[in-house]
Amino acid sequence: MPTIDLNADLGEGFGVWRMGDDAALLRVVTSANIACGFHAGDPDIMARCLIEAKARGVAVGAHVSFPDLAGFGRRALPMSPAEIERAVAYQLGAAIAMARYVGHKITFVKAHGALANLAERDAEIAGAIARAVAAVDPSLTLLAIARSAQVYARPCAEMRVAHEVFADRVYTFEGRLVARSKPGAVIEDVGTIVARVLKMLATGAIVTEDGGLLETPIDSICVHGDTPQAVDIAKQLRAALERAGWRLRAFAPPE
Repeated sequence: MPTIDLNADLGEGFGVWRMGDDAALLRVVTSANIACGFHAGDPDIMARCLIEAKARGVAVGAHVSFPDLAGFGRRALPMSPAEIERAVAYQLGAAIAMARYVGHKITFVKAHGALANLAERDAEIAGAIARAVAAVDPSLTLLAIARSAQVYARPCAEMRVAHEVFADRVYTFEGRLVARSKPGAVIEDVGTIVARVLKMLATGAIVTEDGGLLETPIDSICVHGDTPQAVDIAKQLRAALERAGWRLRAFAPPE
């Protein structure tokens, strides 16, 4: 039986403000990307997510970003690669510490928002993220956007890399993510999302906005936790995957 991972971005509240239904998603996904305090998240939210993830056997990763709480990490800040490298290391340190605090383990790292978008096409930024991860804990897996610079940049080639596709995002004919600022960039219809993911897995390829197929390994499927219908999407997608003969399993499970 083939295996596939289903991940979601979680812990994206701050203080009394909440984003998404973390507890409900943790009953569905196999991996959780936990915000580390730069685009969202704080020690209490991180701890709650990590405790729930451990109880449900969900693998956890550090969801690192630009230091941009006001913009939810979706604005590209004027930071040098060296500054990005240190920011990633800082966030990873916080995630590892909080995971150890609750008795769970960080097993992977994923870039968020504008940082991920830059790393998708900029080998220098992709390399900065990889160097930070390797310096802090080289055993960690880098969860990278499929067919992106994070997959091909030289520093990344020395790490374990998992290839991620997005259930609810549209791809250009080049295999890039369509900018969220453009109409239709985020897919909202659950049936469309499910059919699209099943096609990507069946063909081993990204499905582009013009109907094209771009070959890629696929290790993990992302459902964005801040999407209003995220829980319903995740539930229906998991059920459809299991009906199609896929076994849901984390790509980087804790030992």
